[in-house]
Amino acid sequence: MKVLSIQSAVAYGHVGNSAAVFPLQRIGVEVVAVPTVNFSNHTGYGAWRGPLIPPPDVAEILLGVEERGVFPQIDAVLSGYQGGAGIGDVIIDVVRRVKAANPAALYACDPVMGNAKSGCFVAPEIPDLLRDRVVPVADIITPNQFELGFLTGTDPASLESTLVSADLARAMGPSTVLVTSVERPDREEGTIEMLVVDPAGAWLVSTPHLPFKANGSGDVTAALFTAHYGTTGDAALSLERTVSSVFDLLDTTYRSGDRELQLVQAQEFYATPRMQFKAERVR
Repeated sequence: MKVLSIQSAVAYGHVGNSAAVFPLQRIGVEVVAVPTVNFSNHTGYGAWRGPLIPPPDVAEILLGVEERGVFPQIDAVLSGYQGGAGIGDVIIDVVRRVKAANPAALYACDPVMGNAKSGCFVAPEIPDLLRDRVVPVADIITPNQFELGFLTGTDPASLESTLVSADLARAMGPSTVLVTSVERPDREEGTIEMLVVDPAGAWLVSTPHLPFKANGSGDVTAALFTAHYGTTGDAALSLERTVSSVFDLLDTTYRSGDRELQLVQAQEFYATPRMQFKAERVR
């Protein structure tokens, strides 16, 4: 499998491509990584250095990749945080060109906007851009519950309302919706869940909730799920593999006491997921 991943890059720590590339490589996926920023560290620190890559420059890099004859080999395009409307246009255009070269290619979009605790933390124009232009051309989207609510104009809370929201999102264009953090009121105490919905059904996985924030974990989740789903076409199996790997990555990070993901230290959990969590069919 070969993935074209258009995301941010940081020198220190693991977010964007700096989080997604190594786990994908560790499971045998070839990655064509194109940066949208080149920062010293992620912005959660409150201070960082380095440039945003202007959208025309990102487009030039992608054109050079296309000129090498790579697009027919691309099995999936992956995108995450979008710093401005200009990069959205570049991504939409390259998805069109990749799919023209390989009609079987998937586009997986992590529609990063914010979360229930922090609200939106992207540029004001990004949520509408994602909802109106980017999500409709995606095959897979990986929102959290807050982002799913914005995309669909709903307030998903219970399992039932989250399923309704996922169906509304699928009606916008994507065939597969992975909700990366489901916090329904009636879940077992001390747990958090992930839900996937695709044409074959809906499945839910519950894991212990680790009480810390790990920047980049969503980027790893979107990358691994895209690769597993693109390889197997099995949503339940892809969810189990992804959740198993990401939980062990987070657990390793939590136990380390370090702020940054222990991406290298947890590498065996990508290559050989323990499969300790079972997906429950909920529809």
